[in-house]
This record gives sequence, C-alpha cells and structure tokens, in this order.
Amino acid sequence: MTTPPPADSAPVDLSVQLGRLRLPNPILVASGTAGMLNSIGLDNDGIDAFLEHHLPYLATVGAPTIVSIAGRDCDEFIAICAQLEGHAGAAAVELNISCPNVSHGVDLGTDPALCAKVVAGCRAACSLPIIAKLTPNVTNIATIAKAAADAGADAISAINTCLGMAIDWRRRRPLLGNVVGGLSGPAIKPIALRAVYQIARAVKIPVIGIGGIATIDDVMEFLVAGATAVQIGTANFYNPQGTMALLDQLPAALAMLGAKSVADVVGTLVVP
Repeated sequence: MTTPPPADSAPVDLSVQLGRLRLPNPILVASGTAGMLNSIGLDNDGIDAFLEHHLPYLATVGAPTIVSIAGRDCDEFIAICAQLEGHAGAAAVELNISCPNVSHGVDLGTDPALCAKVVAGCRAACSLPIIAKLTPNVTNIATIAKAAADAGADAISAINTCLGMAIDWRRRRPLLGNVVGGLSGPAIKPIALRAVYQIARAVKIPVIGIGGIATIDDVMEFLVAGATAVQIGTANFYNPQGTMALLDQLPAALAMLGAKSVADVVGTLVVP
C-alpha cells in the first residue's frame, strides 16, 4: 500500500516528454483489443473513415490522441502516415509493426533493416512524432529498437502481445481461428519489464512500457526499469476506470521515492 505525501509537500510534476511529444502524465490507454489470448486481427473501418468520423471527435475529448496504424507492407504504412499529415487532433503516430494476429503482421518488426525502412519512410511522409511498437517475439528486441531509433523514431512502445496458443484436445483443434494468437495481461509482465529494461539501455529515445500493467506498483516498476510512460491494455477489460485510478495514485507513489517529477525515477533501477 502507498501512503499520501505530507500535506505541505510540493506538488509532483506528472508531465513527461516523449521526444517531441509532451504529455500531461505518463498513463496511456493501449491500442487494440483488451483480450487475454486473442486472434481477432485489426478490425476497423479504415483510415478514411477514421479521419472523417473519429478523429474530429477525439480532438474534443481533452487528451492527446496517439493514432495507432498498421499496414500490410512498408508502402501502406507510409501512405497512411501521409494521410495523417496536417490533420488536427493527431498528436503522434504509433506504428504497429508487431501484431501477431494478421498476415505478415510482425515481419516489419522482426528484421532491423525492414523496421528501419518503415520508420524512415513514415518519418519522411509525416511531421508528427513517430512511435515504433515492437514485438517481443524476436531474439534481441534491443537490436530492433536501435534500428527504429536510428531511422528517426521519436519513441519506442514495448511490448506487443506474445505469441500463444490454446487447444481443445477433445476435438483435437485449436481454439483460435488463426491457430496462434496474442497473449496479453499479467502473464507477460516479466517479459515486458525485461524488454523495457534492455531497450532503455540500448537507445537514447524514450520507451513506453506495455504488458500486464494493472496496479500502481506495476506502473512504478516500469518507470524504474526505464519507461518514460506506460500503456494500460488488458486491465481496462475488467476495470474500465482503472487507468484514472492509477493516475490518481501516481503522485503519492512518486513522493514515496522523494521524486518531484516522473523523470526523477525513470531508469533508476539499481543493478548489482
């Protein structure tokens, strides 16, 4: 349990800087599904409908909107980024080069050269901050992160879901339509923490931690490991108000460490 700071203590600065993107606090809502093991793909009505119907509304809600995009190849990523250019309401673009639930969904995020190619292309096509969302299903995620950083990414999101599988042994069939799917939630938190720690030591751009975050202790662990901000995904499935609760608890948790800002604790893990 955390305890509140003394009544006379100075307020804690919750703002964070993700490259060129400044956010009022480090708690973000993750993109995509809130399932625990899923293979629903990336169901949506496309970039044109999003720009016409959804982005104008999102621009009115009072929070920065990071637009998550996915393409079937490098050219499609670049084309979508070009369409986003100049649209009010989009604060940044997150490149989902790591979805295991669509055909070739992780290809661009498992090869450093391909990762660099898509990031550089999107960087040239769009002036918005670029965030590369990486997959844990690689041998060395730090190598992929460095390729994204060198190609112009403003920040790294890590991690996307881990590959998983479920089987109905009586019918001798997979339970998921795509055979394998993406595993999220508390089970992947140790993997995500490891990835964030390794990435933060390999690149100089900010890292956004994702994976199994549900409590204020989870948030603080990711910050100390090297994340500048975090995203909440699966926890929203069973507690839609959880993200706001974490934000409310964050100042007291920071104050427990004597921190005056989020930046004071980022990457402060003491390793023997």
